[in-house]
Amino acid sequence: MMNQMKARTAAQRLFYSISLKHRIWLAFVILIMFGITATGSIAYLIASKEIQSNALKSSQETVNQSAQIVNERLKNIGIAVRALMFSDPFKQVMADAQNKDSSRYYKTWTALQPVFSQVKFNDSMIDSILIASPIGDYYHTSNVRDTEQSFYESDLYEHFKDIKRGFWTKGHEDTFFMDKQNVISLVVEGVNDLGEVATDVYVVINVKEDDLLDLFMENLSTIEKQYYFIDSAGDEVNMSRQTEDKPITKQAGFVNQLTDAMSSSFFFSDSRKEYLVNYSRLEAKEDWMIVGVQSRTDLLAKLNGIKRGTSFVILGFLLLSLFIANNLTYVLLRPLFRLQKLMKRVEENDLSVRFESEYKDEVSQVGFRFNRMLDEIQQLIADMKIREREKRKAEIKALSAQMDPHFFYNTLNTIYCKSVLGENEDVNEMILALSQMFQLSLSGGRDLITLNDELDHVRQYLAIQQLSYEELFVCHFDVQPELLEYEIPKIMIQPLVENSILHGFQNRVSGGEIHIVAHVEEQWLYLKVEDNGEGLVPERLKADIIHPTTLKEGYALRNVYHRLQLYYGELQRMEISNNEQGGAVVEIWIPRQMEGNGSDEAAG
Repeated sequence: MMNQMKARTAAQRLFYSISLKHRIWLAFVILIMFGITATGSIAYLIASKEIQSNALKSSQETVNQSAQIVNERLKNIGIAVRALMFSDPFKQVMADAQNKDSSRYYKTWTALQPVFSQVKFNDSMIDSILIASPIGDYYHTSNVRDTEQSFYESDLYEHFKDIKRGFWTKGHEDTFFMDKQNVISLVVEGVNDLGEVATDVYVVINVKEDDLLDLFMENLSTIEKQYYFIDSAGDEVNMSRQTEDKPITKQAGFVNQLTDAMSSSFFFSDSRKEYLVNYSRLEAKEDWMIVGVQSRTDLLAKLNGIKRGTSFVILGFLLLSLFIANNLTYVLLRPLFRLQKLMKRVEENDLSVRFESEYKDEVSQVGFRFNRMLDEIQQLIADMKIREREKRKAEIKALSAQMDPHFFYNTLNTIYCKSVLGENEDVNEMILALSQMFQLSLSGGRDLITLNDELDHVRQYLAIQQLSYEELFVCHFDVQPELLEYEIPKIMIQPLVENSILHGFQNRVSGGEIHIVAHVEEQWLYLKVEDNGEGLVPERLKADIIHPTTLKEGYALRNVYHRLQLYYGELQRMEISNNEQGGAVVEIWIPRQMEGNGSDEAAG
């Protein structure tokens, strides 16, 4: 028991260790092999029953078709007799017989010749036609009449008198004509087009027995199957086959199994074999039937061929199943392999990939859901970018808004003091400069303005400060003209200039100098504000910028640095240092961007 459990566990481990492709391949092979083997075995087991049933059905259909052919031919002959009776010469025969007038006998006989020819032409099996009447016999001139044999003295006439209706005879020798053919005869009483029966006028149609037999029999009977044309007593309808020594149809008990049904089948056994028997009765004469007889042993002997054929088919399909399973697993797993490759690309941060498939199966549905997941991820990323951009814009506006009051309050206090002192001209200039500063700082709601507008903003600021601190400082501009249309964040240079005035020159009364530089360095726009003031402590300011404190010192620099971070991220640089004279130097590098190529979205 333990060994069985260990073997089962080892088999499970081996099965789980192989790849999905090989597991599916193995499952397909086992399934196909089992299915084919089971199908072949079951097919062989039921073949003996099915082949017997199918053979019975096939043989019955053959017998029915043969009976239908003979029946249709006999019906056609009956129709030909009716057409003969509807002809004018036959009507004349009826009238002459009724009146016992033989004066027109030869004339009527001559008139009937084309009618006889047409009837024989329409059905080549008709050997001869005889119209028997009290005033004489009528027949085709191609047949030689045996005048010694009168219809009214024949067995056919006596039989008609007994049954009082038309009938078909079994095969017999034609006694009315000299060629003595073996024929099957149709005997009917003559009627006119009104359905009136003439007195003792009869029509005899003699059908060549061999032609009727060849119509169906010769192409049906084989060594394995025999067909018979018999009556209800088991006797052959065809005279030429009545010489056979006790056929199966005459054996004891055979006739007893023939029912009144128009067609049926049964098994019949004699001392030697068992036979499958099919029969079908003729509608034209229900007493006649066509019977098919087939040996059951010979029928079932075909199973040996089926057995060999089934074995070869199973072997062939087993080999084919290996090939099909290998290719089928590849086809089934191809969408999964493609999806796996796309996932690897997603792992490499390529979210643009999409799964495509013409199929609508489960793997494809997983791939389409994978696409929707990527779409949702991209949408989430886009939404996150928008929120971050809006957040940065809000922070930028907040930082920009913090810069404006810082200066405007001081300016308003200065304007107030000058108005009190009566320095109205300075007040007017400061108010005008302040108004223009307001206009430039608002900039139509834009966060990016041209370098030219930013420098105008600085100039208005300097105008106000020079009226507040007369002879305290001078400002020099070193700006390349082609840079004036480049866009930069607004209120970027003015806080640096303000820092120089308020902190660098706080202990001066004159002699201050400020240098504003704007140059191009490769792909960068280089901005520099330098003064000859008291200088800064770069290390402490840098630490305070990165880790803000509540100290007011370096507030303007922190504001500018954080706005640069929000606008450009890592695509910017800001350096703080002192020059050789001890003054402060603030340098900024930002990407070059022409007016019109940027917008508020540049904050992203």
